[in-house]
Amino acid sequence: MANSRRPSGRKASVQRETRETKVSVDLDLDGRGRYEVSTGIGMLDHLLEQVARHGLFDITVNASGDIDRDPHHLVEDVGISLGRALDEALGERRGIARFGHAIVPLDEALALVAVDLGGRSYASIEADFQREMVGELPTENIGHLLSALASAGRLSLHVRLLAGSDAHHMAEAAFKALARALSAATRIEERSGGEIPSTKDVL
Repeated sequence: MANSRRPSGRKASVQRETRETKVSVDLDLDGRGRYEVSTGIGMLDHLLEQVARHGLFDITVNASGDIDRDPHHLVEDVGISLGRALDEALGERRGIARFGHAIVPLDEALALVAVDLGGRSYASIEADFQREMVGELPTENIGHLLSALASAGRLSLHVRLLAGSDAHHMAEAAFKALARALSAATRIEERSGGEIPSTKDVL
């Protein structure tokens, strides 16, 4: 088993390998929304693509694992790896806006996401899906993915699905809102002069 990280500016590469999964993630916070995602779970790919496109991050994810048993291990490890990449790309988090939020509709679905890149891990997910599966992705694993991202990324994450009846729409709205919230929070505030956005002077 091995874990390696190679940060460079606001970019990072993460590799995570266990007995159950193998995941690699490349992330550029100052990208253009380009993505290459392959996890073997179509809906998971789709949700990660929303993060890249609507957050204007460049993201490459290659993942494989024991999804024939249960997608849980792979979904969680993708969340861990993406979170670690985010943490590494942010570095000391100097000059960032730190906070971000977004409310995103998708037809009948409405999602609210708020994030704080303050270095403290916390996740609160409120999502009442009416189906157990969206494609090949169990809807219960969506919360696991978001919680793993928050934990490894050292961020506070609140997700509320305020309305919706179609599970696909609900999940997609949540990840589009996540993308916009992260985009706002990771933005460089020119007026800050590169200072750490905390009265403690450390995040």
